Amino acid sequence: MWCYRGGSISTEPRINDRIRVPEVRLVGPSGEQVGIVPLAKALELAQEYDLDLVEVAASARPPVCKLMDYGKFKYESAMKAREARKNQAHTVIKEMKLRPKIDPHDYDTKKGHVVRFLKQGDKVKITIMFRGREQSRPELGFRLLQRLAADVEDLGFIESNPKQDGRNMIMVLGPHKKKTEAMAEAREAQAARKAERQGLAPTDDEALTEDAEFEAGDADIAAAEATEVAEGASDEAADAPEAAPEADASPEAPAQA
Repeated sequence: MWCYRGGSISTEPRINDRIRVPEVRLVGPSGEQVGIVPLAKALELAQEYDLDLVEVAASARPPVCKLMDYGKFKYESAMKAREARKNQAHTVIKEMKLRPKIDPHDYDTKKGHVVRFLKQGDKVKITIMFRGREQSRPELGFRLLQRLAADVEDLGFIESNPKQDGRNMIMVLGPHKKKTEAMAEAREAQAARKAERQGLAPTDDEALTEDAEFEAGDADIAAAEATEVAEGASDEAADAPEAAPEADASPEAPAQA
């Protein structure tokens, strides 16, 4: 009784003595068609050319085999796969949080982060956080989102219109530029900056400053969000007395006590 004991099934093609068929359709080293030949003859030609006999189409009848340097073929295939993974683009959604009554300086800073994300080809989720009495003024958040979308319209578009989600209002901006294009431009810019530094070009200081600002961007976002959370907690604490019943403040209450 046959029993499968597990383990991985090899996906590599059969080569040389591992090929178990009486005859094969042989393809030469340069891609020329040799024709259908006995397996022994194909192996003899492989030894003559100092190459491997590789089964490239096992399902054909007879199987198709090619004379090649299998070690070189595997190396080149691995390099192509590595390059493909390097250029593969993953969709990333960044998030930026704002308050309806945001300070102009803070607005400019966060708009700069949104611009950077869109230039990188990433989507940006904009969240307006309402606290306390601000929840009764959703139009403030809507106007702020419309203002931000207009300020970055040359880099992105409104992919998801503003909508209320509990205490927050959310809008998603999509980039005009594809992720692969942004990655290619970033690599070109990085190579240009590297060449300028090696050549001691006068723009070296500017490039170094730009890199430092880029790396510090995420730290700025984290610090800003931490500040917003603290402000939100303060607002909720301040709103708590307002929620108490007004009867406690009546002039008769002290007299009864």
